[in-house]
Amino acid sequence: MPLIEILRIAFSSVAVNKLRSGLTMLGIAIGVFSVISVMTAVSALRGSIESGLSFLGSDMFQFAKYPAGIQDNSARRRLAMRRDITLQQAERYKQLMKGYSNVICLKVFSQGAQAVYGGHKTTPGITFGGSDENFIIANQYTIDIGRNLQPEDDELVRPVCLIGKDIERTLFPAENPLGKMIKLHGRTYTVVGTLAEKGQSFGQSQDDIVIVPITRFFSDFGGEGRTVAIATQAPSQMMYNETVDHAITAMRIARGLRPEDENDFEYYSNDSLLNAFAKIADMFSMGSFVISGIALLAAGVGIMNIMLVSVTERTKEIGVRKSIGARKHSILMQFLIESVSISLAGGLVGILLGVVAGNAVSLMMHTSVVFPWNWVGVGLGVCTAIGVGFGFYPAWKASSLDPIEALRYE
Repeated sequence: MPLIEILRIAFSSVAVNKLRSGLTMLGIAIGVFSVISVMTAVSALRGSIESGLSFLGSDMFQFAKYPAGIQDNSARRRLAMRRDITLQQAERYKQLMKGYSNVICLKVFSQGAQAVYGGHKTTPGITFGGSDENFIIANQYTIDIGRNLQPEDDELVRPVCLIGKDIERTLFPAENPLGKMIKLHGRTYTVVGTLAEKGQSFGQSQDDIVIVPITRFFSDFGGEGRTVAIATQAPSQMMYNETVDHAITAMRIARGLRPEDENDFEYYSNDSLLNAFAKIADMFSMGSFVISGIALLAAGVGIMNIMLVSVTERTKEIGVRKSIGARKHSILMQFLIESVSISLAGGLVGILLGVVAGNAVSLMMHTSVVFPWNWVGVGLGVCTAIGVGFGFYPAWKASSLDPIEALRYE
């Protein structure tokens, strides 16, 4: 029998039982959807990882109280028992690093602030913090208008600030912000510069920010419960490891640790942030594989069941076809094509929905839209394997029927 005729018979047989075939396809679609949606979202996030997670400048590393990445509740409670990194310790570290790095940024942040000017107010969730003149280098900002913070601002504890573009648009829609005084937490600060627009990262604006001199921040709000993060830039990539080694020693001295004491602070860089993200992505991927594997196994059993029912219902048809010359491999091929077509149709629906759902998540996170061709290929391959693997026994059973016994079947 020609292949085209086998295909026509197989597809027409699938179309006869639309509801039964559709429900079987649904199981395949759910399994494929869970993988494709997660991997599409992860691929989109990976595509923007450098702009999203690489917030430190070139050749920079950072010390902080808490590590990068997500910690469980028990780890978070344990880390919370650490001493805060005080401003005095950070200044001591800065002194010890003279001659090893010319760019050291001290910073501390407070979430939930609201800036006010005249009759204009920002939302209560802007980022407000204290830092120094190296903040724009360490965090890859640039000055739009006005000036940067100066060392004298820290030394003289001046009430001045830098504001991000979102703050500028909200508070000063029709006037120049330079020299104007804004209020945050009841304190007044004079705007001396604005930061150029940086955009969003993972759904979070990087332009709703206000930075004041770090000494002024501690003077106005105290140091209780506050910990300083310290970003340091190595002179060059070649001196990076040497700078890190000296910096860890300097940090231990500044913290007053004895030689036998473990580090009570965290070191991380852009690479460690990328690794932390990769671990989280791998956890999501693994969970997706487990869920989809269970769903696809159940769907495969469904395909075998529906094909066995189909063989039983069409026993007499198989006997007639064999009696007029149909060969064993033609019957086998027909039923395999039916099972593979059901599996592939469900897989295509799952792929389509998965790509749409995954990219919907990526758009919510303000990342680029992607089409994961490699995972689509894997999905189609898995669906084909399921169709063949779970459809082979019913197809073999159909092709092995005795034509005389099949013709007698009622």
